[in-house]
Amino acid sequence: MDDSDVPRGVTTLGSVVEVHFDGACEPPKGGGVATFGYRIEGAGYLREECGLAVRPYSEHATNNVAEYVAAIRALEWLVDQRYSGDVVLLGDSQLVIRQMLGEYRVRAVHLRAYQERLREVAHRFRRVEFRWVPREENQRADALSKQALRQAGVMPGRHRPTEPRIVVSDAGPDEGRSR
Repeated sequence: MDDSDVPRGVTTLGSVVEVHFDGACEPPKGGGVATFGYRIEGAGYLREECGLAVRPYSEHATNNVAEYVAAIRALEWLVDQRYSGDVVLLGDSQLVIRQMLGEYRVRAVHLRAYQERLREVAHRFRRVEFRWVPREENQRADALSKQALRQAGVMPGRHRPTEPRIVVSDAGPDEGRSR
């Protein structure tokens, strides 16, 4: 029997789904545009998604929220597929991983609901392992979160719309010029 004979969501001995997740926010400290990206692979799945983590320019548009949303959205997608086996959740956010492992407390009040939601969704699986990876090992999820920023009109690394702004002036063509 090969993998094509096994219905999606049914795990075989040793099957594990790996989820790489990442978030991005411009400006990084928050208040701008926060996006997520994830890649799911294993047990017959191959899925990538990216998008807005929260409403742009809201107080919750932070990098940490974007990281949590990426992990939540990936696990919710697996739940929708009726997958309930083993998952390894890999991210380069030490904050999210260590909070989920109980190594860090959730001090920021606005992150508590996200952590609780991720924990709630994680309980829908047989086992979820939270594992920190260096950014170099999370490149695809990072690229997806940056792609979502570009789709939102923000260039990663600078908080400015990518479309040119039109400046309307009442000054004539010679006004304002030095002669």
